[in-house]
Amino acid sequence: MRKLIATLLVSAALALADTPSVIAIRDARIVPVSGPVIPSGAVVMRNGLIEAVGANIQPPADAWVIEGKGLTVYPGLIDGLSSWGMPGAPATPPIGGRSTTTINPAVLPSVAAVAAAQPQARGPEDRPQTTSWVVAADQINMSDRRFETWRSAGFTSASVFPMTGIFAGQGSLINLAGDKPGEMVVSPSAGQYIAMRAAGFGGGGGFPSALFGIISYVRQVYIDADYYKMMKDAYAKNPVGMERPAYDRALEGVLASPRILLPASRAVEITRMMKFADELKRPAILYGGAEAYKIADTIKLPILVSLRWPEKPRDSDPDDVDTLRSLELRDQAPSTPAALAKAGVKWAFYVDTTERPADVMRNVRRAIEAGLTADQALRALTLSPAEIYGVADRLGSIEKGKIANLVVTKGDLFQDRTQVQFIFVDGRKFEPVPEEPPPTPGANRPPTGGVE
Repeated sequence: MRKLIATLLVSAALALADTPSVIAIRDARIVPVSGPVIPSGAVVMRNGLIEAVGANIQPPADAWVIEGKGLTVYPGLIDGLSSWGMPGAPATPPIGGRSTTTINPAVLPSVAAVAAAQPQARGPEDRPQTTSWVVAADQINMSDRRFETWRSAGFTSASVFPMTGIFAGQGSLINLAGDKPGEMVVSPSAGQYIAMRAAGFGGGGGFPSALFGIISYVRQVYIDADYYKMMKDAYAKNPVGMERPAYDRALEGVLASPRILLPASRAVEITRMMKFADELKRPAILYGGAEAYKIADTIKLPILVSLRWPEKPRDSDPDDVDTLRSLELRDQAPSTPAALAKAGVKWAFYVDTTERPADVMRNVRRAIEAGLTADQALRALTLSPAEIYGVADRLGSIEKGKIANLVVTKGDLFQDRTQVQFIFVDGRKFEPVPEEPPPTPGANRPPTGGVE
C-alpha cells in the first residue's frame, strides 16, 4: 500500500513538472481589444507571458498546441473594484445613507477586537474608522471560493480592496490564481478606498455620525497628511535642532496611496465628489455611477460603474409604492455606460456585490440594449480598468509581452448561450466549474455604490 501511495505521489509530481510552460492556441478568432479583430490567428504563451499573437504565427516546436477552430480568444476580464479574497468584506450601504453595517467578530476578529478596544471617537484626532495602512496584497485569503467562481466566468484579474470603515485601506491589483498570495499580486498599490458611511466601528455613534462629519473628517485627514509630510521632509533635510516628528501609520497609509476612490452614485454625489477630489488635490476615481447618465458631459474623473443595476428588493413589501425617482433610476441606470462612452469619459465596469456571473453578463447585455456597443462593453471589462489603475502595460489586451491572461469562449462573450471553454491566468490553463444556483429570495445585499 505504501509503495502504491509513493508511486501515485511520484506520478503526480511528474505530471506537475510536465505542465507545459509554452502553450499555443491556433486557428482561433482573436479579439486583442487594443487592435482589430484577427479572424483566424494564433496566440503563443511562454512562461506566463504572451510571446506572440497574429494571423500568421506558427506555434513553436516546443509548444503544447490547442486547436482553436470555432473558438474566440479574449483578454481576461478585470473587475475594477472588488472585495474578492478580502477577509470579512462587509455588504456596503448606499452612498450617503444611514448605515446599519456592523462587523462580524467571527469573520473578522482582528478588526473587531481593535474596534471594541477603541474608545468612542470624539474628533478627527482619534482617527475613527481608519485602517489606511492595511494593504490588500497582505490580506489575500486564497480559500475564497469567489476566485474560482469568477475565474470560471472569464475574470482573470481584479482590483481588490479592504472595505471596512471610512479609510478602509489600500487596494491591490491581483490575478485570480497562484500557488501562494504573493504570486497573485500584479501591483500592490491601487489606491485608497474611501467610503461615506455614517456608522462608527462596532456601532454606537461617536464622531463622525453624519455624512457632513465624514466629509469633514476626510478633509482633515488630508490636511494632516500634507502637514505630516512637510514636517518629515524638513526633518529629513536638516534634523539638527529639530524635534523629531512622531510616526503616524494612518497618515503613512494615506500618503502611500497613489490615488483615492470616492463613492458617487447619485448625480449630486458625482458633482460633490469631483469638487472634493479637486479640493484634496489627489488623483481620484469615482465609483458607483448609477445616475451618471444625467450629467455624463460634466464628469472629468475616471468612474467605475457598478454592474448591479438598481432594482426592487426581492423581499420588499408588495404594498409599498415606488417613488417616481426609483422607477426612473431602474429604467435609466443601464444607459449610463453608453452616455459615458459618448461623452468621452474614462470609465470601466465593476461587479459590485453581485454574486452570480450570469447576472453580471445579463446586466452587461442590458447596457448594450441601452446603447452601449459590445466592443465598448468588452473594453470596460479589460483595457479600460487596466488604464485607470496604470497597469495597461501588463493587463487588459492581447499583446506581445503582456501577462498571459486570456479567456477562450465558444461564441461571442456577451451572448446568452456562450460557453467559456478555457481560462488562462499567468499562462496557466483552467477549465470552468459549474455555476452555483441563484441565492434564495431575501439574500440581496446593498451595492457598494448603490442608491436604493
